[in-house]
Amino acid sequence: MIIGTAGHIDHGKTSLVRALTGVDTDRLKEEKARGISIDLGFAYLPAPDGSILGFVDVPGHEKFVHNMLAGATGIDFVLLTIAADDGVMPQTREHLAIVDLLGISRGIVALTKADLASPEQLANVTAEITQLLAYTALADILIIPVSTVTGAGIEELRDWLFDAAQSMQARAATERFRLGVDRAFTLPGAGTVVTGTVLSGAVSAGDKVTISPSGLTARVRTIHAQNRPVERGIAGQRCALNLAGDGISKDAIARGEVVLDPELHAPADRIDATLRLLATETKPVTQWMPARLHHAATEVGARIVLLGDAPIMPGTEAPVQLVLDQPIAAAEGDRFVLRDTTAQRTIGGGKFLDLRAPARKRRAPERLAQLRAHAIADPEQALAASLDIAPHFADLSAFGRDRALSAAQLDTIAKNLGVVQAAAGDRVFALSAAVWARFKDSLLATLKQFHVANPDLPGVGLEKLRMQLEPRLPIKPFMSVLHVLGQTKDIGLDGAWVRLASHAVSLTPADEKLWLRVEPLIGGAERFRPPRVRDLAGVLNVRELDVRRLLKLLARMSKVDEVALDHFFKRVTVSEMVDIVVDLGATLPEGFSAAQFRDRLDNGRKVAIQILEFFDRHGVTLRRGDLRRVNKQKIDLFRTAATNEGQVSGRESSPVGRPDFKSGRGREPVLGGFDSLSLPPNKVKNAS
Repeated sequence: MIIGTAGHIDHGKTSLVRALTGVDTDRLKEEKARGISIDLGFAYLPAPDGSILGFVDVPGHEKFVHNMLAGATGIDFVLLTIAADDGVMPQTREHLAIVDLLGISRGIVALTKADLASPEQLANVTAEITQLLAYTALADILIIPVSTVTGAGIEELRDWLFDAAQSMQARAATERFRLGVDRAFTLPGAGTVVTGTVLSGAVSAGDKVTISPSGLTARVRTIHAQNRPVERGIAGQRCALNLAGDGISKDAIARGEVVLDPELHAPADRIDATLRLLATETKPVTQWMPARLHHAATEVGARIVLLGDAPIMPGTEAPVQLVLDQPIAAAEGDRFVLRDTTAQRTIGGGKFLDLRAPARKRRAPERLAQLRAHAIADPEQALAASLDIAPHFADLSAFGRDRALSAAQLDTIAKNLGVVQAAAGDRVFALSAAVWARFKDSLLATLKQFHVANPDLPGVGLEKLRMQLEPRLPIKPFMSVLHVLGQTKDIGLDGAWVRLASHAVSLTPADEKLWLRVEPLIGGAERFRPPRVRDLAGVLNVRELDVRRLLKLLARMSKVDEVALDHFFKRVTVSEMVDIVVDLGATLPEGFSAAQFRDRLDNGRKVAIQILEFFDRHGVTLRRGDLRRVNKQKIDLFRTAATNEGQVSGRESSPVGRPDFKSGRGREPVLGGFDSLSLPPNKVKNAS
């Protein structure tokens, strides 16, 4: 159990910890000289059952409340010290407000300096304390008069702390590891050591960790937990980690950073949260109000964006967006405290809801409904609520990361809810089984309706289809879903077109015969300078109208592309030219000229410019002056289908890789990496 002190300056916090543990927590020379605590102090007390009680002694002076906040996060139990001869004072109230905002609900009041107060004075102060605590989470906690001078009440207080430690339920260590750093120093013969409270999960010697938000990586060499050498530190313990790694030093790791599982490294600087404004405030919170945000041991500047229609009045709570001056490492559900910009008073605090808050449409009804789902503490219930509302899908990877959930926890939640999972690269998106069934039915019905209206077209464009469906999945999970439906023969994928598997646009025997004559003329060695329609008609001695009609049909089938008027290139040739453009872009990141592209094609300038203007129109290249750059988002627009290369029959095709222009090796398919769709076993029949 971690016990944190709280209370006004000179109310005997440090003396009380020394009386309980035998340790003087004032370690700084200035603290010794001035007789007050300035920074955090630490002490440990062995319990009869073999466990260790950790103490975090915080300063009471108003100038050092920021240090108090650094130590208060992560404590399990508050030891509120109030001097019997002084009573409740300003920092008593502020420390208590902070403890309440941090959600600490277990504690005890030590009525210190009891030897200096009369029985009547003790009774009056006790009544004052009871009234002060009445509207907090610490209402009705025990009040014990103590004296570090006479020793009165010390043993009783120590016994109560031992009992509290025994009755406290251990924090779960199943989540991913996070430790809030409050100290970093160097030990001779050991190297860099960081200390702090383990906020979640567990860490073992030899583990790789990341320092966030800086991004430094390190290896845990050794661990001390609760002042003892151990192989494993767990949530709820005070730990000292001996770290090793490139760039790791006491100066490289600042108070407020978080040592965490590398999977959790995703700093946030725009966070949606709930904010409770203290009733003691005299003014409401208004739009874009500045404040100082304290989370774990870090302190950053912040602006408050109201998500409601009115200012937040004293004593009330409302959703807000916090726009931070610099990113922090946090998790959903973490508590925070806000102080005014002059650091003279605490104004409120609350809980983080969403670490990936949007900058736009943050007050839309749909967005506020999502925040209500984020506010649910239980992750399984929160995910279920999120999938039941628009947009009806969730980034499962981000959900688990931002709640510090382990892979096992996330897998259990997904199985319990029976969600359908679509893998997209290193991310996994989730839909409920019911939404998946509706989505699939809508997709197939949309394709069927399109084919009825457009029987001579090969299919619907990817983006056009995506925009017609609900839920409107992001492009990567949408591609994942399409790829899997292609594998199950529900749909066919032809380059940028999507169709029903049963749909085919076939050439007539006459057109097939004509294409067999045309294809060699626009492919092969002359593929970069194919004849125009008029020239093809003359060489083949056929009507120009018939050649144009055939090539227009083949363009709709994604077999050829009309780069310029009556100038058709095979799709595989266009794909090859995209590779050349990509290679030029990689070689010349500032941009390449038409002449450089012409030289790579060994072509004429006029045709090279027509090709580049075609790429400009389709967004493959971005022109600025005489130079062009590659738009990486559009380089897959002209992927080809190998099973159709050289012939057209309407047979089913599947997307394959475009050959690498320089090496000749095939590349990953357009949907490569997006090919995992997980249906829960008990939902497969209904979902399909």
